[in-house]
Amino acid sequence: MKLIDEIVTAAPAIAALRRDLHAHPELCFKEVRTADVVAAQLTQWGIPVHRGLGTTGVVGIVKAGTSDRAIALRADMDALPMQESNTFAHTSQHAGKMHACGHDGHTAMLLAAAQYLATHRNFDGTVYLVFQPAEEGGGGAREMIKDGLFEKFPVQAVFGMHNWPGSEVGHFAASAGPVMASSNEFKITIRGKGGHAAMPHNALDPVPVACQMVQAFQTIISRNKKPIDAGVISVTMIHAGEATNVIPDSCELQGTVRTFSIEVLDMIEQRMREMAEHTAAAFGLECSFEFVRNYPPTINSPAEAEFARQVMVGIVGEDRVRAQEPTMGAEDFAYMLMAKPGCYSFIANGDGDHREMGHGGGPCMLHNASYDFNDRLIPLGATYWVRLAEAWFLR
Repeated sequence: MKLIDEIVTAAPAIAALRRDLHAHPELCFKEVRTADVVAAQLTQWGIPVHRGLGTTGVVGIVKAGTSDRAIALRADMDALPMQESNTFAHTSQHAGKMHACGHDGHTAMLLAAAQYLATHRNFDGTVYLVFQPAEEGGGGAREMIKDGLFEKFPVQAVFGMHNWPGSEVGHFAASAGPVMASSNEFKITIRGKGGHAAMPHNALDPVPVACQMVQAFQTIISRNKKPIDAGVISVTMIHAGEATNVIPDSCELQGTVRTFSIEVLDMIEQRMREMAEHTAAAFGLECSFEFVRNYPPTINSPAEAEFARQVMVGIVGEDRVRAQEPTMGAEDFAYMLMAKPGCYSFIANGDGDHREMGHGGGPCMLHNASYDFNDRLIPLGATYWVRLAEAWFLR
């Protein structure tokens, strides 16, 4: 690997900062301490800071030369509402809050890159360092954009990166097109007429109607959607009844829908609504249908994805950069890619043996109580950010 020596030397100090962030996790839009730490580090390195976009967002501004060209590099800062099970020294000090997705590491990698960029400025243009709040369900990227992120800091492209457990450290992944899915939720309430379970003819039972709907929804995936288009409908909650001998008045279905395109999502929402309403009507019942679109699909632009891939190859070699298999997980960096060309890529986090406690507490997977970011990634991720920024302005 062709790591930047100066970043390797500085990595232990950045790792200590990362562990401090891990020990003090903050949830979406509450990243006050985290933002203070980030802003203080950037200021110490002579980087002007803009604060407050998306409530707690921080943007560092590194300028060099005279060009008006600019790119944005993004890291997320928030933690998850989870209880950590690790017992190492930097475990979470806040009950019910944990950096279980590595956003502390994402922040650390971008800070390490910021320190080098501010010192050397081997480019002609502006690098905006975007430290974003509320990726975990809050839509912080959307809120920063609403607050004028790209009007205040106009860029030609935006880049993001996420750690990926289970793959050997020293590997990257980048692909054009969809890499993460849209995330959407639905709630259907079927209203009938309750009664005695021994006399169902006197009632309008919503439970068998709900069962019909659950089965019917899967025909949208198998018969309404093109087989080559990806889509998932998962009914994950069914709530009805309070006693075994009582037919309930209502039944509630909830779940999620995930797709890699807005067109497929539009079709699924429409067909689910039609099926729910018509199935209820066929049995003489009524229903309400609610559909909430959370995050759109994360879709990389081809030119920027190939550019990112070439930068990775220059650092770790062709055999250590693979195509990223799309995942049905969701990511609010999608909003930034809807506004600007760019690439969301992945850096391997290893199999978990970097933890002091080894695998004793469970798997080191994303959103797992035993997860921890691998600090060995800091010099590699920071080198990638620096080389990407420097190479961008040579295009």
